[in-house]
Amino acid sequence: MDHAAEHLDPTAPAPASVSSSAAVAEVNAWLASLAAEAGSGGGAGGRGGGGGAAAELSLGPEPTPRAVAYLRALAAASQGRSRAAGIAAAGLRAQASEYRAEAARLREALERAGLARDALPPPAAAAARAVASVANLLAIRDTEMSSFVVASADLSLRRAEVEEKRDKVHKESKALLDYTRKAINKLTELKKMLEKFKNDVEKQQSEQMTDWQTKLVMMDSKERQYILQVSNYKAMLNRVGYTPEINHGVLMEMAEHKKDLERKTKPIADTLRSYQDLPPDKALAALAIEDKKRQYAAAEKYLEDVLQSALTTTGL
Repeated sequence: MDHAAEHLDPTAPAPASVSSSAAVAEVNAWLASLAAEAGSGGGAGGRGGGGGAAAELSLGPEPTPRAVAYLRALAAASQGRSRAAGIAAAGLRAQASEYRAEAARLREALERAGLARDALPPPAAAAARAVASVANLLAIRDTEMSSFVVASADLSLRRAEVEEKRDKVHKESKALLDYTRKAINKLTELKKMLEKFKNDVEKQQSEQMTDWQTKLVMMDSKERQYILQVSNYKAMLNRVGYTPEINHGVLMEMAEHKKDLERKTKPIADTLRSYQDLPPDKALAALAIEDKKRQYAAAEKYLEDVLQSALTTTGL
């Protein structure tokens, strides 16, 4: 069907005039022509069955307006297509008759010239068939040299294009092959590196696990040692009477009090240190004291003599 039939919409609202008896008669006539064409294709038997087909291809006693409109549009499209096909068929028949007449004239001219196909020797017939085959291959309609040259040139151009495309495809294939080979080599290297990394990781994990086990053993021994030290420190603090009430502030106050006591007792300690060279016996201590007193008196007398002599020298 043509574009008019392809865009038919059965759901479109039907106009009021298509339900008239004229439209129904037109559609029935078209259906009857279709049945007649179908029956005529089968000869007498077909014509005998055409009446049944024509009876079957009818709208019936009460056709709907939508069905009538749709079938009428189909009929118009079918009739237009039939007319177009008839015109094309007439043109093709006329062209075929012209070709047949031209072939008859050529055959007659060849027969008069003694070049009929049956009268040709086998080599000439083979050459003619070869020329015809080449003409058909080159898609030319005559045997003029210019046509063969043009067709050969066209064929050469096509061959050059095909060779160029083939070279291009060959280069692309070669590049793709090289790229694939490089990719395969790279993949092989990556697989080797992966295996190496796996071995290195396993070795490193083993070494790290061994190191961790050694460190755990050492930390376990350190833990026991620290627990023992803590218990010893607790026992020592219990022995010295440490209580949680003795905090940093209390210890600082005690240190300040100690410094104050040391500052107060230092003169007394210095005085007592001066008496450390006295003998432990009381009598000897008394003698030593008397000796010190004499030394002190002698020192005072010597000082007085020095002062007296100095005054005397000043008076002179």
